[in-house]
Amino acid sequence: MSSPDAIAAEAPEHRLHPWSWLFVLLQQLRQFVVPLLALLIAGRRDNGPWEYAEYAPLAGVLVLVVVSILQYFTYRYRIGRDGISVRSGLLQRNLRQIPFARIHNVVLHQSVLHRVFNVAEVRLEAAGGQKPEAQMRVLGMDQALELERLVRDRGAAPAAADAETQAAAKPPLLALSTVEVVRLGLVSNRGMIVFAAGFGLVWQVFPEKAVAGLLQEWFRGAMGYAGGLHLGWMAMAAAGLAFATVFVLVLRLLSVVLALVQYHGFRLVEDQRRLTVERGLLARIRTSVAPRRIQAWHIEETLLHRWFGRRALRIDTAVGGQENDPRKLRELAPIARSETCDELLRHLVPQLEWPPQWHALPRRSWWRLFAGSVPWNLLVAAALCWNFGPWGLLVLAWLPWSAYAARRQAGWMGYAVDARQVAVRGGWWSRWWRLAEVDKIQALRLQRTPLDRWLGTASLLMDTAGAGAMSPPLRIRFLPEAEARELQARLGRLLAQRRLRW
Repeated sequence: MSSPDAIAAEAPEHRLHPWSWLFVLLQQLRQFVVPLLALLIAGRRDNGPWEYAEYAPLAGVLVLVVVSILQYFTYRYRIGRDGISVRSGLLQRNLRQIPFARIHNVVLHQSVLHRVFNVAEVRLEAAGGQKPEAQMRVLGMDQALELERLVRDRGAAPAAADAETQAAAKPPLLALSTVEVVRLGLVSNRGMIVFAAGFGLVWQVFPEKAVAGLLQEWFRGAMGYAGGLHLGWMAMAAAGLAFATVFVLVLRLLSVVLALVQYHGFRLVEDQRRLTVERGLLARIRTSVAPRRIQAWHIEETLLHRWFGRRALRIDTAVGGQENDPRKLRELAPIARSETCDELLRHLVPQLEWPPQWHALPRRSWWRLFAGSVPWNLLVAAALCWNFGPWGLLVLAWLPWSAYAARRQAGWMGYAVDARQVAVRGGWWSRWWRLAEVDKIQALRLQRTPLDRWLGTASLLMDTAGAGAMSPPLRIRFLPEAEARELQARLGRLLAQRRLRW
């Protein structure tokens, strides 16, 4: 940790943008909108002591305005040789020292209102924390970009102008056209997120009984209308298929709209040891990370991706923040050609071999995957038989397909381990690859279930920092026990050698 004198030596203090109090006020109003509405409703009751309560919301807004203005006048930051110092607070004064070496990610966020005022919210993030090291709400866009450049250059760039000129002239590693973003919407399921969010909002706003009654009334009306037409079972099936087709088309349209809003103008740029991603149609997000902070790489290829000849390249970073924060950098290539994803991986991690020499798992392990789905099929079949009689046994027709899918998945699963990297692959209908440098592995764990002990097998799990909850684990499954233990010991020796060098 650098000393405060080293950080703040011979550096002037800077203020936030003059309009920053307005954005702070809007943020606070979003947080207190429910209490203010409650006071407004209560204030309309003209009874006794509540006679003047209708002015309480106005008083609350005035208090928030004063707090926002005071925050503007009491917030200062200073850029020194080794880091940034931030002063804030009126009665309780705070001084935070942030060395450049501690800042792992710089996020510039622009909503529509930010773009109108040509300002941005700046977040300086470090590894492991749930909150940013500093959150500047807001700076002028030129000021924000200059701060990003200083952090990127570690505060020591004698030829900053030349470097900036070279960066501007340097072509991006990846730029998505509008057609490519539309293709991203077609292969994704983002429309289902909008549908689920809308349904959840309706369920929360309106009483549950009212929503359930409305759905039942709509269903009965539709069935009554269909019955009045005296349609046969083939016509009913065709009508159901048409309804399902329209529903899927609407979901895909929502997915395309959401993809255009989130990924319009997507650009991935490499500039002086940092990767910067900029995207967004209405709200613009600009975030960067150093490649050395990337802990693991994840390639995804669904069936729709393969139809379009595309893949997605994602990363796990050792940077704090909420898991579902949309401003967190997780996608280097939301969609790109398969060759482009491979070239990006080889360019950004040249010390790794990609694609590696894969080792297949024993083909007989397919029944382990199949056995996991059998109890659920039997349980669903029993529940349906209880309600609908023997027709519920039709669910068991899914078992042959499960067995076929398990065989194909077992044939695709594989792993690759050498002195520099660990890689696994899995899936079948939707394929994925996950790899990490050996240096980035945090822990090794040998896992054995009762079935593993009976069959003499084991699974080797490797933990890395920043792994997302929805990402597939870095795990090698169904290995013979002796092979799994030998692999664990070999990786353990490699990790020990790396740490001795450090």
